[in-house]
Amino acid sequence: MDPEFWLSGDGIFGKAILPALLAVVFIESGLLFPFLPGDSLLFTAGLLTQQDNPFAPLWVVLVTAPIAAFLGDQVGYFIGNRWGHHIQQRPDGRIFKKSYITEAHEFFEKWGPVTIILCRFVPIVRTYAPLVAGMAGMRYRVFVTFNVVGAVLWAAGVTALGAWLGQFTFVKDHIDLILIGIVLVSVMPMVITAAPKLVDRIKNGPSTPDSELPQDNPAV
Repeated sequence: MDPEFWLSGDGIFGKAILPALLAVVFIESGLLFPFLPGDSLLFTAGLLTQQDNPFAPLWVVLVTAPIAAFLGDQVGYFIGNRWGHHIQQRPDGRIFKKSYITEAHEFFEKWGPVTIILCRFVPIVRTYAPLVAGMAGMRYRVFVTFNVVGAVLWAAGVTALGAWLGQFTFVKDHIDLILIGIVLVSVMPMVITAAPKLVDRIKNGPSTPDSELPQDNPAV
């Protein structure tokens, strides 16, 4: 029942950690799914590499995570460049909202190409900035340059921070509590997003489509 063993190289989930981490980083970077805990997973991965039996060597995570982030942004750019017009016409859904594109666009207008670097550290914005860059027709050579820098600083930087802190005795002795705390922090954005809608639904009840409302009988 030891979480450290479960997440170690010989643990139940040990072999799945690296593929799962890379998949989340890739999806959050460019597939328009912003509510994934990329930051906390990278940080946790760094912590876990400092175990006696890590799921993967630190250098492997430092190399592969930036590659996943880079490729995710590439997909986001090409989606925006090719299908941006159709995406803007889509109605809001539970995951995709036009306001996310607007926020990323405003961020882009303020900071220019360097947004591709800065947005890496801003949840939601980092998912839609590549899309906006593609929609705006940003020169691909410029985008790639800033994308490489941003992917390395974010994915490798956050992982390295976790690995550095994982060397301290206090962190090693309390890693169970730290992992639980990271999980709680990871789900907070989803809870904050869903809570107002849930409260509104409880107060007002489910909305009834117009087609289901009773219609007056036409005059004879």
